[in-house]
Amino acid sequence: MTVDPEVPKVVRRPQLSDEAATFVRAQIMSGKLKPGDSVRVDTIAEALSISTTPAREALKTLRVEGFLDLIPRRGFQVAHLSSADIKDLFTVQALVAGEMVARAVANATPDDVARLRTLHDQLGKAAKANDIAQLEELNHQFHRELNKLGNSPKILWVLGLLTRYVPRMYYASIPGWPESTMTDHDAILAAFEESDPEAGRAAMHAHLLHSGELLAANFDRRVGGETTAQSEGGPD
Repeated sequence: MTVDPEVPKVVRRPQLSDEAATFVRAQIMSGKLKPGDSVRVDTIAEALSISTTPAREALKTLRVEGFLDLIPRRGFQVAHLSSADIKDLFTVQALVAGEMVARAVANATPDDVARLRTLHDQLGKAAKANDIAQLEELNHQFHRELNKLGNSPKILWVLGLLTRYVPRMYYASIPGWPESTMTDHDAILAAFEESDPEAGRAAMHAHLLHSGELLAANFDRRVGGETTAQSEGGPD
């Protein structure tokens, strides 16, 4: 059997297209790309140092998800999005993540709680040092640890679908997010230390609703509130 030398490229292509989709999705959710903005395949490919094929696949995926429109003879454009849409995504995520944390609290050992406390303390130091990259990474580790303790592959799968819409790479730069994260995580940790699953559920639910509000407000600042006004029946 002859091995086609192009096969490794084919195997890697979905990963590259996922990376490109995540990049563009984050640009849209953070308001860096506004509704109506043109999104060119070659521009995305150049920004990520990838070929145009995975970049094009990514934009097709985002069209299916409703983030992009394909306009005849004009190409891909950012679809209508409002701060209310962003809050809705976080509302659903809050419900699912709350269940996961309730299970995590019930499953956690003292060593698990100590590990979460250590991560949270490190996150606090990163916030005080204004180390954005470290802050984002530690926050990701903290939530990943919660999901691991929840021990539910199916719920984790659903969460994976929802969190793909969260612009992790811009989160720590959103005004108010580092401070609110520390406060919200304190409440989550308190639930673990008190072995109270329902308190954990409530704390995670409140945390994600709060995060959604901050991201929605940041989105409105970037787009001038125009999309919100349109979604509420305001002037075009």
